[in-house]
Amino acid sequence: MKLFILLILLIGISITSFAQQTDKSGDALLLEYYQNQRFSDALDYLKKTYLEPISDSKILSSLAYTSQMAGKLADAEGYYLRIYEKDSTSISLLYNLGNLNLRRGNNGKALVYFKNILRKDSTNFNVYKQLATISYNTGDLKADSSYLQKANAINPVDPDVAADLATIFINQKLYPKADTIVSKAIESDTANLLLLHQKAIIDYRLEKFPQTITICQQLILGGAASSDVINMLGISYFMTKRYKECISAFEILETNKTASETSYYYTAMSYKALRDQDKAIVYLNKAIKEAISSNVNSYYSEMGDSYEKTHELKRAVNAYQKSLLYDDKPMITYYILANLYDSELKSKTNAIKYYRKYIKTNPPQKQSTYVSYAKSRLKELSH
Repeated sequence: MKLFILLILLIGISITSFAQQTDKSGDALLLEYYQNQRFSDALDYLKKTYLEPISDSKILSSLAYTSQMAGKLADAEGYYLRIYEKDSTSISLLYNLGNLNLRRGNNGKALVYFKNILRKDSTNFNVYKQLATISYNTGDLKADSSYLQKANAINPVDPDVAADLATIFINQKLYPKADTIVSKAIESDTANLLLLHQKAIIDYRLEKFPQTITICQQLILGGAASSDVINMLGISYFMTKRYKECISAFEILETNKTASETSYYYTAMSYKALRDQDKAIVYLNKAIKEAISSNVNSYYSEMGDSYEKTHELKRAVNAYQKSLLYDDKPMITYYILANLYDSELKSKTNAIKYYRKYIKTNPPQKQSTYVSYAKSRLKELSH
């Protein structure tokens, strides 16, 4: 009987406060769910414990939070809106609704909630940060910059805001302003790789190559050896005449198969500076190959075909000949040129030249008809 009375008392007490609505075993179970991030289980438990209709704001808030953590964002918004109907002035509630709508991609609704907060608190750092995100998502880059600057003025050491604002200034080539923003944030977090990466970019753009080298080395030690970091490091080595180190830096990209025209060029120029002309030539060839699209030959071939169809034959020949400069397997282009010189331009010498080139490429069996024709025309033209 005493146990029954105790349970009745516990149920009665639970009506007045969320904190008093569960017994100790229930509290322990709910705490376990939260600690182990089993939010769906926690939500099911709360729904079974607190049956609708629910009017208590604390309970609704707990249901909203747990729904949000369980990934049920629409349900979370529903619970928050029920609280909003009772109290539309709570900054924390407005922030939760704004953040929730931001997560759901409802930028317009999120914007309304966050701006309502600013009417009550014009110095809210988190709101300016979220408004910047919304502005960026909607393509309003001017507003994005404005909100980031306001957030940064409130909290200049926040790394995310500092990095985002610095990126804007870097894109606008306002490197000294970007440097001021990033340097201030780095003072409170000297090992922040995000900020260090921005600082490396700024120093590199300002041609502070020794400083760039130091920061890039720090980034690499921190595990942030991205291609752009290696590029900045390699070029900075070159600019400071540390040619062997430049070569070593760009060998990393070559090993990772992420080398580029730029890395090959600076490697070649480093070898030239070291008077190793043979390797310089090797890497200059690599740079040239990397600089030229593998499709260039087909572009010129198509251009030649178009000129043929408009009877601009000399331009057609010129386009086909240019395609040969970029074609590793030019057999069909040789045939086209031979036929063009033979049948249209009546240039016997050039026709023979390109028929011979075509045959020497050892065309596959499927081109046997073309090969036979080329050989017969060679025989006729040679007499």
